[in-house]
Amino acid sequence: MDKSNIAIIGGGPAGLMAADVLSSSGHRVTVYDAMPTVGRKFLLAGKSGLNLTHSEDYARFTSRFGEAGDRLRPALDGFRPEDIRAWAAGLGTETFVGTSGRVFPTVMKASPLLRAWLRRLEAQGVTIRTRHRWTGFDGDGLQFVTPEGVTTVSSDATLLALGGASWPRLGSDAAWTPWLGERGVKIAGFRPANCGFDVDWTENFRERFAGAPVKSVTAASDAGTIQGEFVVGQHGIEGSLVYAHAASLRDRLERGEEAVLTIDLLPGRTAERIAGDLARQPSKASFSTRLRKGAGLEGVKAALLREVEPDCARLDAGQLAKRIKALPLKVLRPRPIAEAISSAGGIAWSDVDENYMLKELPGMFVAGEMLDWEAPTGGYLLTACFATGRAAAQGMQAWLRR
Repeated sequence: MDKSNIAIIGGGPAGLMAADVLSSSGHRVTVYDAMPTVGRKFLLAGKSGLNLTHSEDYARFTSRFGEAGDRLRPALDGFRPEDIRAWAAGLGTETFVGTSGRVFPTVMKASPLLRAWLRRLEAQGVTIRTRHRWTGFDGDGLQFVTPEGVTTVSSDATLLALGGASWPRLGSDAAWTPWLGERGVKIAGFRPANCGFDVDWTENFRERFAGAPVKSVTAASDAGTIQGEFVVGQHGIEGSLVYAHAASLRDRLERGEEAVLTIDLLPGRTAERIAGDLARQPSKASFSTRLRKGAGLEGVKAALLREVEPDCARLDAGQLAKRIKALPLKVLRPRPIAEAISSAGGIAWSDVDENYMLKELPGMFVAGEMLDWEAPTGGYLLTACFATGRAAAQGMQAWLRR
């Protein structure tokens, strides 16, 4: 097979995975990235422990990608969670399964894995050109702004792996949308995913509890009932439990409906038990004391109950227990997409063939968060980026052979 000259625009997980596959087959691969170094969002994801993938049952795993699940399935089948663990081990990074089922590197960092990966790419002949910002097309070529000026690059095939619209300071700024739109590519508008939400806190609550974690609770929405924790923010709520409900809450708000996250502050106790324990408290005791001794609620949890239900001290034991078990926290709007962990929206699947090539632009392929899909946190995002990068690389090889 003739070895082709391939351009990959975007040095994140999807782009680097494609470069790995293509260069291992002997193709001449150049990765272009606008930032001073590649993998910046990958490194940020690993600051508090890189969540590479998830160990749950594979059928359950593949259900996490919503409406795009059927289109993503062939790519996911080609690079399953166990394949990612084997790939990481091949780069010298052993992994373990945490208590939540999430998979992490034993060293709990992204940097050793990325360094080993880049060394392998270099050994396979991959050229990485940083500070090369793609600015669209120049005829049939690719135009870049570089420290040396504007340059145009030609390639036998191109992969776009530029990310979505979250964390633009790390490179995913969706600046590419007009250039592809002008070429007839359909693009769904980007929306925040895995994001926080604004809540109308009182000033007193905000000043006292901003930054406080709310632990060992469950939250219910259209997405179901999920256990975890979240954080009270200056503007509202954020954290893993909120992100798990983000798509459901966002979609309700977009339909003009009320969006409520129903919090169970004491998931380990029944309402009947809580009501009985509260009823046994002395009537002369303060409300704070009755909450603490009867229900074990104090600190941010007790304050959250008062914040959402200002008249809770007047409720009888049964009514109060019901509120503790189902506290309706109304959210107003998603936080800005620049703060979101990931984004929904992107290139429409109808405009992408089974090999991840753009139907309107033969020889140009796409992977990662540029495509219109979303998933919760928990390793699903990275897995799909790896898998689509690999699938797009295989699609490029098939197209080049033809």
